[in-house]
Amino acid sequence: MFQERKQAFKAPPSAVRDPSASQDVRRTRALEEQKRRRAERIDSSRQLDFFADLTLGPSDDEEDDAGNAQAGPEVVREGISQFVSLLPPPIADAPPSSGPSLPQASPSESAQPASPEVSMQTQAPRKKKRRGKGRAPAPTADVLRGNNQATSSRGSKRHVKANKWADKCMYAELLEMKDGFDASGDFRDGIPDDIETGWVAVTPIPVGKRCLAVTHQTSGIAGVVPNTILRSRVLGKPLMKPFPSILPPQTVLDCILDENWRENGILHILDVITWKAQDLADCETPFRFWWRDTRLSELPPLPPPPNAAPPEQHSATYQFPHPTTFSPVPYHTNTTLTHLLSTLIPLTRADRQIPIVIPVPANTQNRTGEDEREGEDMDLDNTNAPPLVRLQTMQATIRSDGLLLYVSQATYEPGTSPLSSWVPLRAYQTHEERIQQEAIGVESASGPESPLSMFERLIRRRLAGASSGGGPEVEMDA
Repeated sequence: MFQERKQAFKAPPSAVRDPSASQDVRRTRALEEQKRRRAERIDSSRQLDFFADLTLGPSDDEEDDAGNAQAGPEVVREGISQFVSLLPPPIADAPPSSGPSLPQASPSESAQPASPEVSMQTQAPRKKKRRGKGRAPAPTADVLRGNNQATSSRGSKRHVKANKWADKCMYAELLEMKDGFDASGDFRDGIPDDIETGWVAVTPIPVGKRCLAVTHQTSGIAGVVPNTILRSRVLGKPLMKPFPSILPPQTVLDCILDENWRENGILHILDVITWKAQDLADCETPFRFWWRDTRLSELPPLPPPPNAAPPEQHSATYQFPHPTTFSPVPYHTNTTLTHLLSTLIPLTRADRQIPIVIPVPANTQNRTGEDEREGEDMDLDNTNAPPLVRLQTMQATIRSDGLLLYVSQATYEPGTSPLSSWVPLRAYQTHEERIQQEAIGVESASGPESPLSMFERLIRRRLAGASSGGGPEVEMDA
């Protein structure tokens, strides 16, 4: 699947799909389908069909106009009797038997247990037969070999139940960019026409593994009892053992596990799907990102867990046993052409710095403690107390992987969606191309153009065409 996406990106869009199924057309259809499903859910939750013909009789205005002055109260001829048909049918009585009727036992008699004789008679046939001397002979090697082959054939045909967390992430499509004219003769560079008004940019996207962070309800202290598990994007399998975190229970987050998470303990939060059992997938993109940043900023920090490095390396290095820092990926609602060129594209090319807290290594901490005790002459009563752990704040460098674009009006949907576009920082290269390039010895030669560089070039061309008041400028070969 990954190789197909890379090959589809390198091939011209006209060779991959027909013009009627371009990315713009599929994006428009997907957005209309989301709006239709949302309207159907709202109508079904209101249940307006049940109250369409509901009436409680003529209104007071109709009575005054007709001039019907009655001495007694008026009997309402219409009401809720028409809803009787919606009730379930009554349970039909059992048909009378043709034989003689037996006297019914009283409740006291029916409640009495059966006699031991009757119970022994009823339970006797249910006893399992013991296999003693008449056991079948042990199977031979040929029989065992045939059984193993039959079992393996049945196992291969057995349907494996899919994981409910498999393919639940909203995976972006590669932005289809090109130079020149399409098959119909129109100039289309692949950049959305409403890039300045209808999109949200998320950058810089860190390098790491896409996953889902799922929390469950636990009985214990938050941050101490394991309540969080990371699941892979494709198969939904756990990436590590459950670990304690400060995230609330019944929360599902779309995340990116940092490539150096053992050194920095960072889990990048890309999007929010569920927060405290409240579904946020039906909300629009800007609201989801605002909710993500607001709720994550309210979580209290936790001290770093014990060192997960090998015992012989405890004095020199520190490794996180699980992620402890939940950092949201920055989002930007200003996607004008000038802001893209001046801020967002340079921000995508630069590395990001995130502050983290780690304990001081044991060797450094011991040296510091000895220097402090040299100038102090005091006796400690409790010499068996555990040493205090010193913490230090340092900056973790996060490499950028590209730029993500989301449609503002789109909701979160699982699977690959055209409502989210991906502009990678580096060009993809297949395994065959890499082997061929290494065989001819052109490692130092410049590879294909970076998708982000092409995106910047097309944005500059569109901005130049908008400033000149005409169409986009097209470079023509001499």
